[in-house]
Amino acid sequence: MDQTRRIVRELGTLLWIGALTVLAGLLSAFAGCNVYAAVPGITGQMGAPVFNLIASAAPISQPDGQMIYSWGYGCDGPPTGFAPASATGANCTTMQIPGPTLIVNEGDSVTINLRNGLPPAAGNTSIVMPGFDVAATGGVAGLLAREATPSGTTTNVVTYKFTATRPGTYLYHSGSQPDLQVEMGLQGAVIVLPSMAVPTACKKGPYSLAAIAYDHASTCYDREYLFQWSEIMSRVHRDAQAAVLECATLPCPPMMVATEPYQPDYFLINGRSMPDDMDTPYAPNYPHQPYNGNPHMLPGELVLMRVIGQGRLQHPFHFHGNHARVLAVDGTLLVSQNDPARLAGPLLFTIATVPGQTVDAIFTWTGQGLNWDVYGATNGHLCNGKTTPSPGFDPVTKEYCPDHGKRFPVTPPDPNILANGLWYGGSPYLGLQGTPANPLPPAVVRQNADGGYAYMWHSHNEREITTGNVFPGGMMMMLIIEPPMDATGHPTVIDETQ
Repeated sequence: MDQTRRIVRELGTLLWIGALTVLAGLLSAFAGCNVYAAVPGITGQMGAPVFNLIASAAPISQPDGQMIYSWGYGCDGPPTGFAPASATGANCTTMQIPGPTLIVNEGDSVTINLRNGLPPAAGNTSIVMPGFDVAATGGVAGLLAREATPSGTTTNVVTYKFTATRPGTYLYHSGSQPDLQVEMGLQGAVIVLPSMAVPTACKKGPYSLAAIAYDHASTCYDREYLFQWSEIMSRVHRDAQAAVLECATLPCPPMMVATEPYQPDYFLINGRSMPDDMDTPYAPNYPHQPYNGNPHMLPGELVLMRVIGQGRLQHPFHFHGNHARVLAVDGTLLVSQNDPARLAGPLLFTIATVPGQTVDAIFTWTGQGLNWDVYGATNGHLCNGKTTPSPGFDPVTKEYCPDHGKRFPVTPPDPNILANGLWYGGSPYLGLQGTPANPLPPAVVRQNADGGYAYMWHSHNEREITTGNVFPGGMMMMLIIEPPMDATGHPTVIDETQ
């Protein structure tokens, strides 16, 4: 037990330093696979997509074993399609948290049919979509939107229509008793892909939904991740469940659940807490929490971060490894007033996930600033094809050349201290596979065959990186920077399904 505590203390210390090399079975890259990382979601017919959603109740799980009674949006019948198209095991149940990510194209005429499948005591429900001019029919009039009444009534379906006029990242959530229903989980995301012709410098790959994030030539990216930040106050969920049990048939009195003072005790990224958020998307362990938070990249890639504040609190999203360039806020691209061709978003190392706000940013990592050779100075290789490399990043070897040949300045930690199951915190070298002149110890080869860098991405509010007040947990994940070549010498393919 003392040894376990020591391992956890050492691991926690390195996490706060922010540069941790890990191997996790859930996070490893696997060569030769065909499925790549991209934002998972559902799609509709091009030009006029129709999404049939239902609001339902189901429990969601937490890493401490708790099952939290919740409400969420889901698919009312099989969706037209999933994105990315190569995703395996994709599904859309009648309830998920967050709700299905709706992926559409700029200019689409979008229709959302919402059916109320919540328990009778929950009352009416609805959808509001900030940033869009929405027309609604059916249901009954509500304070913020037309509402779908409970099942068993003739007005339990509402149709919302809007035109996706601008690309970007948006959110949707309940507009009915939102202090309760958003807390219970009725929230989701909308992604609008740009219609602009793709510049020759931007090429859509298997890692992204599109080649550019906005109708702007400087918004190219290679892969993308969606991060929806929310929290749970479990007492509210227990009280809501008790009220549901008290009234099983209509008519029911208005549900009166106290939501203040607001003191959440679970903190989620894409509906999961660490370490569950680093499991694969659509993992069967979480039938109502299909999306994960498990960013991977290769050195030099441009990663589009789509960030949404879905809860009631502001959560400071702090990412180690580099700053990120903000592209847009609430779907509005930030460009220079005097030169619209020039992006004007700030460089940030913490994004304030304000409730109801979306932020799009570009993150990259080249090894610049480390001041050592990311491959290990003893591994024979070239940079820019030269023994004496020119400055800059080599897109072929994926190395920051001014640091080529520099030795790591400190002795790597003892792997016996930092090994914790499948996690490994040994050498910091990227792609450390060993050579005949520099063989690796057998334990290192066994635990860290591919090598890599990992950086902690998390809430900078310490209370929010706990699960039930236990660290580590909550709003935490690891960015894994994979070596461009695996241990067998083949190009690394990042497969989020493994």
